[in-house]
Amino acid sequence: MTNPEVPMPPVIQLHDVIKRFGNTTALADVSFDVPPGVVFALLGENGAGKTTAIRLMLGLEEPTAGVVQVLGLDGRRSGLEIRRRVGYVSERPTLYEWMTPAEIGWFTAGFYADGFEHRFRTLVNNFHVPLDRRISQLSKGMRAKVSLSLAMAHSPELLILDEPTSGLDTLVRREFLESMVDIAAEGRTVLLSSHQIGEVERVADIVAIMHAGKLVAIERLDELKRGTHQLAITVAENTAPRPAIDGHVINERRRGRQWDVLARDIDEAAIERLRFAQDVVAVESRSPSLEEIFVAYIGREGGSHTTEEVMQEVP
Repeated sequence: MTNPEVPMPPVIQLHDVIKRFGNTTALADVSFDVPPGVVFALLGENGAGKTTAIRLMLGLEEPTAGVVQVLGLDGRRSGLEIRRRVGYVSERPTLYEWMTPAEIGWFTAGFYADGFEHRFRTLVNNFHVPLDRRISQLSKGMRAKVSLSLAMAHSPELLILDEPTSGLDTLVRREFLESMVDIAAEGRTVLLSSHQIGEVERVADIVAIMHAGKLVAIERLDELKRGTHQLAITVAENTAPRPAIDGHVINERRRGRQWDVLARDIDEAAIERLRFAQDVVAVESRSPSLEEIFVAYIGREGGSHTTEEVMQEVP
């Protein structure tokens, strides 16, 4: 019997990982752990290094330096065993177009233990996918559901999804993502790489933000949002400087007499003191969305920015 007071080992561990392709550094000293039983969202713009990190986890690439472990296995030496135990859905999954879902389920079952085909049929039925129609005749949403069913039918401890909802309509994306919460509720782990920030916000337990190959933030989503404030500070004159803020400024931008500031680790007392600072006319504070936090960290909006890479340990 498992002692509930003893923490379970991480499902995924990346420690000081560097990956270079020639003169290009795709990952630069990336470290994070993924605990069991969570939906872990890996966010970043195109080229941030998300897919490279996933390929390292699956043993499809080797790190230039550092350690990658998945399910306690070394990614350098045990890639085949990792891929056998992990469920994986890529952005553009490859399926045999001439097969039906029933046929591809039967074919794939030959690589796994007994029970795979039965679980696959149950999953596709739950997703309302016709078993007898050729995959070439299915919509993109239906194909995504077939891929997810194949990835889940061997009941993997870890499910890795790389932009799995790209190109799907809103209702299908929502259904797809909500099924990830059910998987995590069963004690299994989901790593979700996506640029659909608003929808990820509805399902993620932990969020990691990558930018230009670096990990710039990692934290439990509720704590990330609770600890971040979007401040609109109105000053008396256009030339008045931004007042000092008792916290970590992630991003700032000036618009006339207003400073828009995203800050971490600032409490209500500090915000109240800010209202009485020199040249300050008014201060408005609100909780930002995950998308606003994401944009602030990667600095994609125009204007002047100050960015601090706030690294948070996930308990």
